[in-house]
Amino acid sequence: MEFNRIFKNLAQVQEILREIQNLFEKIETIPPQDRAVFERQLQQLEKKLFERNNDSINTLSKINLVQKLEKEPEKVEKKKVDYSLQELDEITLKRLKKKEKIIVKEKEFKPDFFVSISNKYFSSFSNSLVEKGTFDRLKRELSKGNFPYLVKTYVSMMLFSTSLAFLLGIFAMVFFLFFNISSYVPFIIASKEVISTRILKVFWIPIFFPIITFFISYVYPSLERSSIESKINHELPFATIHMSAISGSSIEPSKIFQIIISTKEYPAIEKELYKIINEMNIFGKDLVTALRTAAQKCPSKKLSDLFNGIATTVTSGGDLSDFFDKRANTLLFDYRLEREKETKSAETFMDIYISVVIAAPMILMLLLIMMKVSGIGISLSTGMITLIMISAVVVINIGFLTLLQMKQAK
Repeated sequence: MEFNRIFKNLAQVQEILREIQNLFEKIETIPPQDRAVFERQLQQLEKKLFERNNDSINTLSKINLVQKLEKEPEKVEKKKVDYSLQELDEITLKRLKKKEKIIVKEKEFKPDFFVSISNKYFSSFSNSLVEKGTFDRLKRELSKGNFPYLVKTYVSMMLFSTSLAFLLGIFAMVFFLFFNISSYVPFIIASKEVISTRILKVFWIPIFFPIITFFISYVYPSLERSSIESKINHELPFATIHMSAISGSSIEPSKIFQIIISTKEYPAIEKELYKIINEMNIFGKDLVTALRTAAQKCPSKKLSDLFNGIATTVTSGGDLSDFFDKRANTLLFDYRLEREKETKSAETFMDIYISVVIAAPMILMLLLIMMKVSGIGISLSTGMITLIMISAVVVINIGFLTLLQMKQAK
């Protein structure tokens, strides 16, 4: 057993050294700012190498070819135990009774309350809309955005949310028919205008709320898919270089994805690789079919092209390591261009921020004060002008922070 363990450790050491050599060959072509990923991989490989060597040394120390006898051969007594068939049956029964019972707990996956209510009231109507092909684009976005809902379920949720927004809009319209919001205490005061005039001012609220709710619900899967695509594109160049290093050891192509998943360094790509593994292990598809199926559902165009390229290379019998190497160089070049664009965009946003947040509120405040003093146009109180200025600055800052967070490089 010890010799088999030593031979197994030597084979693993040989494979680790081959991966280290491949990484050293690739790392020379990588710029210094992008070498952090490869340095961490080298550290992990070095740690594994020391573990295998130490295990081999410990196993060698346990091997003793000459062992002394603690007792003289003639003094060693051999204890014989004879059991009858009935006694053997009793011993077997006792052993079976001592075995622990394995209790398997069934997990119940209950749908969310909001989802249940939505399906209860709008399932049939949403199903008819889906069958007509009204939401084909939404179906693709839900699949690429990794949403855990069927398209008819999501449409039911959209319709139910729109109905709630309509009821909320009616409540808001009734409220503003009779009341106004003021910047002074008490903040809610009774309206003194004619009811017909108030209706003309607030009739749009029950129309605006449902429209904006339906629009946000319809666009949200597309935004989520774009967010996932951005994360995948930031991880893809380094993951491709990692795949290139692994494929240099002539490993089976499907094992490359399992190794990438085990590193836990590419969380966005990891979910897409799991789709390939599940297509093969659960649905019984071959590697090429699984790759093409995952490419159709992939939110990233670049990763989809990579999957299709791997499938074509495997089908044609090409060199997978050479394919990964050339694709990694292309992706790294695109990555550098995108980083330069992000830097230029940050400079542009800085100029816009200075103009909008600092200059524009000052000009607007001077304009409102001049209108108040001269009595021309809308005359607002000092408190209302202050409230408008503070609210405008807060909203603009929140908008810029949100935009910068969306554009920020991962």
